[in-house]
Amino acid sequence: MPAPDGPTTMNFSDLGLAEPLLRAVRDQGYETPTPIQAQAIPAVLRGGDLMGGAQTGTGKTAGFTLPLLQLLMGRAAPRDARSRIMIRALILTPTRELAAQVEESVRSYGKYLPLKSMVMFGGVGMQPQLDALRRGVDILVATPGRLLDHHQQGTLDLSRVEIFVLDEADRMLDMGFIHDIKKVLAILPPRRQNLLFSATFSDDIKALADRLLERPALIEVARRNADADTVAQTVHPVGRDKKKELLRHLILEGDWHQVLVFMRTKHGANRLTEWLNEHGVTAMAIHGNKSQSARTKALADFKSGELRVLVATDIAARGIDIDQLPHVVNFELPNVPEDYVHRIGRTGRAGASGEAISLVCLDEEGFLHDIEKLVRHPIARRVIAGFEPAAGERAEPIVLGRRMTLGGGGGTGRGGARRDARHRAGDKAAPAPRRDAVAAHAGGDARSRPGPGTGRGDGRTQGGPAKGRGGPDRRGPGASGPARSR
Repeated sequence: MPAPDGPTTMNFSDLGLAEPLLRAVRDQGYETPTPIQAQAIPAVLRGGDLMGGAQTGTGKTAGFTLPLLQLLMGRAAPRDARSRIMIRALILTPTRELAAQVEESVRSYGKYLPLKSMVMFGGVGMQPQLDALRRGVDILVATPGRLLDHHQQGTLDLSRVEIFVLDEADRMLDMGFIHDIKKVLAILPPRRQNLLFSATFSDDIKALADRLLERPALIEVARRNADADTVAQTVHPVGRDKKKELLRHLILEGDWHQVLVFMRTKHGANRLTEWLNEHGVTAMAIHGNKSQSARTKALADFKSGELRVLVATDIAARGIDIDQLPHVVNFELPNVPEDYVHRIGRTGRAGASGEAISLVCLDEEGFLHDIEKLVRHPIARRVIAGFEPAAGERAEPIVLGRRMTLGGGGGTGRGGARRDARHRAGDKAAPAPRRDAVAAHAGGDARSRPGPGTGRGDGRTQGGPAKGRGGPDRRGPGASGPARSR
């Protein structure tokens, strides 16, 4: 497994891992740890808290999974009054797909150990999860919403958790999970080992770490918000109404067979998927409105190569881990610059090369300015004849939920690209912005950090329009009814 930042000088056998784990690692075809693994594994084995950061695709899951398994295998498992194994490790993730991926890693690396694991998320029935809990579980991988559902129903005992892992912490905060995280922490035993892993280290992440971690070791193998140097990035300026045709042209002319396409909204993903299928390109969409079975099938078909294009929203795409994924396309630029880093991190993983293409119309120039400021370098632009903006075409405001942004204005703060934290890239149709509304909005800063009124994350809102987040993978404002995890 070559490391993106250059090969390390050690093998997994040098990290103090037990033979059953080394055997499982060899079965996966790995010999050399990535930088995050080489540093995190010994740090976790020492038993202290850890704050670890690395770019997406650098192997941070194995960085905490392998030492976690070793620590648990050397300790006696507590049992309840019915002699059932009690949960000793909790791994919290923001999305269903990431939870499933992490639990798969736990099973793969722990296949020669007598440890039991399970995954827990919403969108599926609770009974199989109840059955697994009754059989006893050492390691639980879960999304916050379904975890709290089980706790509220008295079907989950976390009183003996020894190790707590908060994975993809940056996405957790961006999705408004901070209140759920606090609730989970409140039901965990006070004495435990805490591991926080994140693809990026924002100031908010460090603030969370200050509350969660006690004298943690700090590992950061890439500067915060860095884009991977294994990914070739290109911007294609394009006319607003020519994006679909340009995407189809790139796929067919380039003979692309595995393309991950990003949209800001669920409805936009559905519309693009329908158009591609009507024009001879097989595609499926993956987002929060899709059933878990539909999401699982779409991922499986995409990984196997049966499906040419997978159209995804940002939140649903977390956890998509495909070896050698060659192409990522930003059909729409994200209005949050950090999401660009996460998107293009789906390709160029573990040292492999990849290509990230962004189709940028005039409306999105402000978003592009923000992204280039974040990654600290300009992104190469290449016009494809016949698809450039028409003469006289001008930037128009972009509607984000109940807010508007002058994405092409470049005049307010960070390129004019702003978001409302509670209505991020919403899917609900909005009326065309009035001139006076746009002018009034242009002078202000619509972007704010998620506050006490944000939704519950993983698909749930607290109820009431003031609390609904209306984001790309959210139920709408004021949603009610049973809670569902992402």
